[in-house]
Amino acid sequence: MDSIKDILGDKNEIIRKLSYIFIGNIFCSIAINLFFVPNGLISGGVGGMGIIVQYLTGIPTGITVFFLNLPIFLLGYKILNKKFLVYAFISMFVFSSILTGTREIGNLIAIDDILLASIFGGIFNGIGMGLMFRNGVCQGGFDVVAAVLKRKQNINVGTGLMIVNTVIISSSSLLFGYKPAMYTLMAMYVAYQVLDKVQIGFNLQKNVIIVSNESEELSKAIMERLNRGVTLLKGEGGYTSQEKDIIYCTLTSREIARLKELVNEVDPMAFLTIYDVVEVKGKGFKTSEI
Repeated sequence: MDSIKDILGDKNEIIRKLSYIFIGNIFCSIAINLFFVPNGLISGGVGGMGIIVQYLTGIPTGITVFFLNLPIFLLGYKILNKKFLVYAFISMFVFSSILTGTREIGNLIAIDDILLASIFGGIFNGIGMGLMFRNGVCQGGFDVVAAVLKRKQNINVGTGLMIVNTVIISSSSLLFGYKPAMYTLMAMYVAYQVLDKVQIGFNLQKNVIIVSNESEELSKAIMERLNRGVTLLKGEGGYTSQEKDIIYCTLTSREIARLKELVNEVDPMAFLTIYDVVEVKGKGFKTSEI
């Protein structure tokens, strides 16, 4: 039987994850209660379903969120690791509690511009979700479904949530009209763009391929001056039939400028290609915990 440490991690990890659960859910609750609900907008996921129920029945969103989450956890139980689900379950309680506790914030601070509410509600929601996903936790609900899609299909969390939540927004348009639904879609798009940026990081990784006659010297310079590993691939020029080593390496976007300086210094005639990478797992790179 797994011990508490095996499931939750050591003391530092527990404190870190619980802190981000609390901070992330504050951001998401502010997005819902300050921006979305007062302006007739729908949030995504279980929170959005909770808002619909609150509009129709008056039942607080936090209560609905709690009960709707329960069957979703059963879905993720067999696919996701125990640690992720335990923290998601804790987050569900925290999210429901903060949602209920902050439900009057919209009456204290009035944001009566639906466009501003869509944009800034999306930003707050995206920051909250992104902080949690970046640290291996979530709100529960459809975030668990998105984590399953990432695990099984390698779909970005934001993309997965956008796909799943389209059904909810389409349904809400039948109840509340197309205009709130369109603003909601805009808010969701903003939220999931911000989510992916926060989760992956703004300092994106780049894959680099360099074809050079000075591959040995250039490889050494990259390893010593950028402190990055390189892989040498065997290649042959199609026109010259000359064999040469092709340098392959992965850097952060901030290191690209220094790499270009190195290439110009060692071999100005080198052929250099650079392209974005969504996720990197390995020494020197921090990857998602999901």
